Amino acid sequence: MKFNKTLVTLAVVGSCLTSQAALADSFSANVSVANNYIWRGLTQTTNEPAVSGGIDYASDSGFYAGTWASNVQYGSDDVYSYEHDLYLGFAGESGDISYDFGYLYYNYDEEAGFDFGEIYGTVGYGGFSATLYVLANAEPDEGVDQDFGFGSTTYLSLDYGFALASGTEIGLHAGSHQGDFNEAFNGVPGDYRDFAVTVSNGGFAFMISTTDLDDAGPDATDNDSVKYTVSYSVDFEL
Repeated sequence: MKFNKTLVTLAVVGSCLTSQAALADSFSANVSVANNYIWRGLTQTTNEPAVSGGIDYASDSGFYAGTWASNVQYGSDDVYSYEHDLYLGFAGESGDISYDFGYLYYNYDEEAGFDFGEIYGTVGYGGFSATLYVLANAEPDEGVDQDFGFGSTTYLSLDYGFALASGTEIGLHAGSHQGDFNEAFNGVPGDYRDFAVTVSNGGFAFMISTTDLDDAGPDATDNDSVKYTVSYSVDFEL
């Protein structure tokens, strides 16, 4: 989505958090294709390709809202599953300090087992940014006997990005997941950390990512191994 979950998502589906205020009272759209959909170091498509796209609105006041969708796959026979996100927030800057906070809702079909929402807040300085995501609500589908309270799971993303003289952009990412929700949602036991390096130019991006997991998780997703992701995205004004 054009709204950025993490720097890792930048390389995969067109996602450090961008300043939505820079869009200055406009509508925009984005489309992306990738050989994998990596979210917080974990594949969301069992290492298969992803096609995604979204529409965003940004006001010169700093308010923004949007929607984004992608195919996902949580099992070998789950070909037609989807993720559909809705989000809104407020972004701006004061001197060299930038900020962004809001709410993000993840909607899936029944294969995921949950729909859920997070609140997030970002503080940036120059090329550095730190983002904290906090689980706000989790809605298990019928037949899923689990519930998670507000704040029971968090994800901290630390990112640094810079541009070379050639125009190529480099992004460095480290993330830390704390809480039990990810085990219920992605089948990965315990807390973990993920790391990524992204190289992008124009609409093309190449990412190398890995985690400190000792367990690959379900369906041989290889979430404990190094992954290489190539993507191409196009953004345009509406």
